[in-house]
Amino acid sequence: MVKSLLIENGVIVTMDAGRRIFSKGHVLVEDDRIAAIGDAAPPAPSPNSTRIDASGMVVMPGLVDTHAHAGHMLTKGLGDDSEAWMNMAGRIYADATDSEFWAAEGALSALERIKCGTTTAALLFGGGPDIMRTEAPEAAQAHLAAVAEMGVREILGVGPNRPGAAHVYRDYSRSPRADISVSPEAQLAVCARLVDDWQDRNGRLRLAITLPVFTARELEDPAVYNLSRKVRDFSREKGMLLIQDGHRGGSIAANAERLGLFDGHSLLAHCVELTEADIAALKDTGAKVAHNPSALMSVSGRCPAIELMEDGVTVSLGTDASAPDRSFDMFRNMFQAHRYHARHFRDDAVLPPMQLLEMATIEGARALSMESEIGSLELGKRADIILVNMRQPHLWPPAHPVQRLARFANGADVDTTIVDGRILMRARKLVDRDEDAILDRAERAFHLMMNRAGLA
Repeated sequence: MVKSLLIENGVIVTMDAGRRIFSKGHVLVEDDRIAAIGDAAPPAPSPNSTRIDASGMVVMPGLVDTHAHAGHMLTKGLGDDSEAWMNMAGRIYADATDSEFWAAEGALSALERIKCGTTTAALLFGGGPDIMRTEAPEAAQAHLAAVAEMGVREILGVGPNRPGAAHVYRDYSRSPRADISVSPEAQLAVCARLVDDWQDRNGRLRLAITLPVFTARELEDPAVYNLSRKVRDFSREKGMLLIQDGHRGGSIAANAERLGLFDGHSLLAHCVELTEADIAALKDTGAKVAHNPSALMSVSGRCPAIELMEDGVTVSLGTDASAPDRSFDMFRNMFQAHRYHARHFRDDAVLPPMQLLEMATIEGARALSMESEIGSLELGKRADIILVNMRQPHLWPPAHPVQRLARFANGADVDTTIVDGRILMRARKLVDRDEDAILDRAERAFHLMMNRAGLA
């Protein structure tokens, strides 16, 4: 890792409390922290410092993706429509993957995030409430090890499936291969082991606990209620983020009233077609929202992100990962969020550029309870920084940098990605990883998975 790094001559978009922008500034990094920032003459770096001339670039915090899924990188393009893809992906995750699949897919996922300037992401380890890959620890361990090598920051959500139906996974580590059945309680035991082994390893990897979204009627089932209570107590005992995927129409209020499930360390994804009681529960509990404007759930219902933010609820942006029809590009999601809500209100003034950038940086950090560490360029914070090449036709002329970032930029404009002071990509090239090797490994895992799934 670079011990000392001076970035100079760039437009510095800090995203600090004052939302300061320095038209020709510097950022000094010592070890993994920001040691100086400003527009005056930069402090003298140590003799062995690495220097980056950021002329023609915006220097800004790394982007924060607050909702995505592991696995999706190697299922994109499958199926003729979203329903076919969802059915296919669920079958693939349970029946056709091994630890190597999850390692290769994890490295590929991290690669796309690095190339798009996303330095932190929260991913669920599975594709839905009944295909969480926590029947055993090996798949998640392989994913986490691969992500650790890539150097990005990640929160991996692990948790149980719904109780009731049998959940069967194919185990390729045995010879001959075998199908194993697992209960939600056994999955929770695996999650506890993963948390003990991996929580906050190397300062970049964290674990979160996940729980399927249950309706008021489902919570009347003692098995559902008891599982939810166990997950709630586990998350609070460990001081972990609790993540849920797929809240809509009354589910937030039901879980808040019946279980007291939420607090300031709860992150609820999608949140479409909310009731007044749902919104009141978000305000009362301090739970955060991950808004995914490019996701399928945002087609079937609307997340009232504007109204929630006006009521003081923290709303961040997520990609929902890279399948079936989207990518990890957070710039694309900023643009999509603006159009999504401008069309609803028939008002182009909603979600101005600075607010969009907030949702993708500091508000994303706040949603993950990490705002004291990341999300803005400030003294003492972790050095998660990206440089965006603005000297391009679609980003010209050189004025209004925030507007150009939120309205016109895309992930391919990111020149440099830095996490914890370590340069992961410079001039669009990985610094110490072989991109072709990552792609080749993912291709091998993909073809093996397709053969096992009978889709080749």
